[in-house]
Amino acid sequence: MLNLSQHRKAKVYLVGAGPGDPDLLTVRAVRTLGLADVVLHDALVSPEVLALVSHRARMVDVGKRCGPKSITQDEINDLLIRFSSTGEVVVRLKSGDPLIFGRAGEELEVLRRAGIEVEIVPGVTAALAAAATVHASLTDRRTADQLLVISAHRRHGKNNSDWHCALTSRTTVVVYMPGEYAGVAEDLLRAGLSASTPCAVVSRVSSADEQRYQTTLGLLDRAPILPSPCVLIVGETLATAESAEMRSTCLLGASLPADLRQASESSPEF
Repeated sequence: MLNLSQHRKAKVYLVGAGPGDPDLLTVRAVRTLGLADVVLHDALVSPEVLALVSHRARMVDVGKRCGPKSITQDEINDLLIRFSSTGEVVVRLKSGDPLIFGRAGEELEVLRRAGIEVEIVPGVTAALAAAATVHASLTDRRTADQLLVISAHRRHGKNNSDWHCALTSRTTVVVYMPGEYAGVAEDLLRAGLSASTPCAVVSRVSSADEQRYQTTLGLLDRAPILPSPCVLIVGETLATAESAEMRSTCLLGASLPADLRQASESSPEF
């Protein structure tokens, strides 16, 4: 019997899963998930988004994790080629947007070399979702001319200061995977930002357990470490964010240690 799947053209879809809330998926992303035969998904893709995948699709968790040895990027590349070469509809499902800190460049290069067609379906990245939840415009003609998106998680041996030349007082900085904050704060202060520059940390944006915390750059090293994944927004444009919105959801009060309560209470409101 003729196996028609062997005659289908190999193709991979790089799909953005957004920050977690399935309502933030694009229509095209939802349609693509419904067509999938195989889905290779990141660990950060929410269960709610995974529930939209076709019931007949094979699900493969290819999330990279710290600590115990997990799947390598080369192994993921091999899976993409192996599954797509059989003619199956393969979706590489990435949290946020595939093209922002998602190693899409490496996967695109491998797939192109193998002659496999690729379609990219954009997604809502955490920077945009976090800005929306704190009602902060990332650019504002009054205070912010440019947007700098960086990651505090760096490849071994990579210089951590090569972005400093792009930074001005009118730059909004969004930091993915900011870690314990102190190192990021030190870098930004050394680059010339004022200690009074407003900051917002948003944890697990768009999920049911989303958390937010406001402070200033000078006090950022005293902020509580919120659950991952989280993003840090730094910039004068935050000064125009709605104060009531931030106050209603900041981690303030008796649940914080005394020194952190004092630090948060002394921070200027947005």
